[in-house]
Amino acid sequence: MASADIPDQDAKPKKSKMGLILGLVLALVGAGGGFYAVSSGLVLGAHDETEEAAAKPVPLDAVAFVPLDPLVVSLGAGGNSRYLRFTAQIEVVPGQEASVEAVKPRIVDVLNGYLRAVETSDLEDPAALLGLRAQMLKRIQIVTGQGRVRDLLIMEFVLD
Repeated sequence: MASADIPDQDAKPKKSKMGLILGLVLALVGAGGGFYAVSSGLVLGAHDETEEAAAKPVPLDAVAFVPLDPLVVSLGAGGNSRYLRFTAQIEVVPGQEASVEAVKPRIVDVLNGYLRAVETSDLEDPAALLGLRAQMLKRIQIVTGQGRVRDLLIMEFVLD
């Protein structure tokens, strides 16, 4: 019985869970405050400015388009004959439509030559269309002269 009267010196004192509970409560309060600050517009801008900007449409710049005749380009050599159907419109600076129309045969020639030279595997890759479009636009801008053509809009790009 003497051992029952002696306190156990090897036993570790219990740790308090107060720090864990306090940390959890502060985290929840911080998360709630952060959500309120973002949703009410105190942080990262106010909703009123966004709604006003959406309500007032921005006027578009004047644009003009010159349609290109559809192209059908044969691809591949030998018995593996495939075709590319290509239709596009050229966005031009307003007032330059007539000058671009005058050189349309040259534009078609440049596009035919370029599209026949491109590998079929490049044409089949969906991610390559952006690069192909940029290359074609550059060639069109060279043919038409500086400052006339803004963009090339591809309307149809189908491999048969």
